[in-house]
Amino acid sequence: MGSTRRNFLFTGGAMALLAGCGGGGGYSSADAPLDPMLLPQPNPGWDAWVAAFRGRAQSQGISGGTFDAAFRSAGFLPGVIERDRSQTEFTRTLEDYLAITASEQKVSQGRAELRRNMGVLREIEARYGVPPHVVCAVWGMESSYGTRRGNIPVISACSTLAYEGRRGAFFEAQTLAALRILQRGDTSPSQLTGSWAGAMGHTQFIPTTYQSYAVDFRGDGRRDIWSDDPTDGLASTANYLSRSGWRRGEPWGLEVVLPAGGASMAGGTRSGAGWTSAGVRPASGGSIPSGSGKLLLPEGAAGPAFLVYRNFNVILRYNNAQKYGLGVGHLSDRLLGAGPLRGGFPPDRYGLTIDDRRELQRRLTGAGFDAGTPDGVLGSKTEAAIQGYQARNGLPVTGEPSQALLARLRRG
Repeated sequence: MGSTRRNFLFTGGAMALLAGCGGGGGYSSADAPLDPMLLPQPNPGWDAWVAAFRGRAQSQGISGGTFDAAFRSAGFLPGVIERDRSQTEFTRTLEDYLAITASEQKVSQGRAELRRNMGVLREIEARYGVPPHVVCAVWGMESSYGTRRGNIPVISACSTLAYEGRRGAFFEAQTLAALRILQRGDTSPSQLTGSWAGAMGHTQFIPTTYQSYAVDFRGDGRRDIWSDDPTDGLASTANYLSRSGWRRGEPWGLEVVLPAGGASMAGGTRSGAGWTSAGVRPASGGSIPSGSGKLLLPEGAAGPAFLVYRNFNVILRYNNAQKYGLGVGHLSDRLLGAGPLRGGFPPDRYGLTIDDRRELQRRLTGAGFDAGTPDGVLGSKTEAAIQGYQARNGLPVTGEPSQALLARLRRG
């Protein structure tokens, strides 16, 4: 941080997440088997980089023993380079983003984890001032409540990216921080795993952020964010938010309803009384919180409206993307029992609402073309299903949805 995951990471990240934490029961990561391209491959250039890096690491206090143990089973991972070079700008609408990050399945799972871990989350709140539902929402966004922590060796991933050089200095710093984690004894080389770019554990800290903010909440001598027990990961996240300026007892924000013509106030900042006098009201009822709130209209006048407060900006310290901050805030509200957003979203560029898109996916699957989970988020699987349907029915094969396609599916 800037961001724990350096905004170039989006783990489905949101997506791509525990024994002894508030009530027993073990958990295990459901990460998929590694792509063969994420297994070590011979690379003389990487070998030479490691040999040169050894001296630099030792000059920074890393012992020869720590270095050699860390790199004994490490290697060059070509799949990491491929992923780093093929990143594209994340362009999903807020509606699609929230359909993924605050899906009914993720809300249901998160409420169960919130109940399961409430004891330790209350302890964490007492120490750091960040409420359980907010910490739990970050956990859900980052690793689907610990189920997607990443299983790529961090030393291999970060050293590969440091050697490759596009962001060499940044990833050399991450590799050095990872070595310090091992030298301190927080975990072992075999357990030091994470995403393809080195984000680790239940809430996806990069190594330098770990060095600065990870905590040993139970005092057992290790800051363990990797194991099935999420305690240290959750506490580390609360510590990060607290030290970033989280204000105890204040909201992140809320959805609001605007008066006629209220969209012209977008981007403005007023007190709670000022917004109330301007005719703004909470979408779920009640009163506007006191304090200085900023009006956001992320999808324009046709989409939902939000007032956000200082704690929203603190969430952005974790990942400086407006959608991410709204995702954490909305998911945290849902975990407390709130319903979906009250404000609607405009139809997409194909003239389809999210309910239309869900129906399209269901009908495609019913017609024998697997469109995946009917969540209304159109990805490659839905595109392939549309193409298959179009090909079978003698239509131009575009892979694009439309009102006409939906109408045809309705007719059977």
